Amino acid sequence: MIDYTAFITEVLQEVSGIAVQNFGKVTSATTKTHDNNQVLTETDIEIGNYIVSAIKKSFPNHNIIDEEAGVINNSSQYTWVVDPIDGTSNFASGIPTYCIMIGLLNGGIPIAGGVAIPSFHEICIAEKGKGAFCNGKKLHVTTEENLLRCLVSYGIDGHQEDPKFTRDECALLADIILGIRNLRTNNSNYDSMLVAKGSLGAWLNRTTRIWDNVAPQIIVEEAGGLYTDFFGKPMDYTYPISKAENNFTVCAAAPTIHGKLQEIIHKNTS
Repeated sequence: MIDYTAFITEVLQEVSGIAVQNFGKVTSATTKTHDNNQVLTETDIEIGNYIVSAIKKSFPNHNIIDEEAGVINNSSQYTWVVDPIDGTSNFASGIPTYCIMIGLLNGGIPIAGGVAIPSFHEICIAEKGKGAFCNGKKLHVTTEENLLRCLVSYGIDGHQEDPKFTRDECALLADIILGIRNLRTNNSNYDSMLVAKGSLGAWLNRTTRIWDNVAPQIIVEEAGGLYTDFFGKPMDYTYPISKAENNFTVCAAAPTIHGKLQEIIHKNTS
């Protein structure tokens, strides 16, 4: 049996070193032409190239989706989904809450994934049916069931192309804030890992891509949480190589907290 987590861990250890070396030294960062919220640095490209090369060497017949390199279709049932730097805006601005993520799909099902948090020297890792761990310590979502006693994270991007969407989203966010203890937001998967650790009750985001989700989903689920779209439906990675341009929404949470957030969401959007 192939030990995917050993491979993911080894690669994440290597590229974390690149990120730490370059952190705080970004001299130029560009905004992607199609989306003002998306930032690109030379480190994204360097880390992406390293990860893609490592996958090609060890699993030459597998598909790859990389945020920067795009789609490599080898007509395989296995697809690696890579985000060289999740939270590039944070990284480029000298904010330490950024991640590096590698996930693996079998068909449309996440079966392994790793999220490195280089600034904190952490690697969170999970494989389907085997639990989730951070630096060897088993992870579990919070057992708190009272939403008013939970910290919740909500990542939000501005939509200049649709101002009403952003204003409506902020109205919903207000209702969520009124139902929780406090709001937190790093707008990166640093927050989804805090859900897996039990520090946050939930993480929500309505503007993400496939590479933002495959790795954290398997970790949150193996830590006992639920990881669905924003409205509580299963994440759909069917034929993943066709979905590199699709928008994904997220509601990742401890089970009871997830249900209570869904009540607020559906009440607000019905």
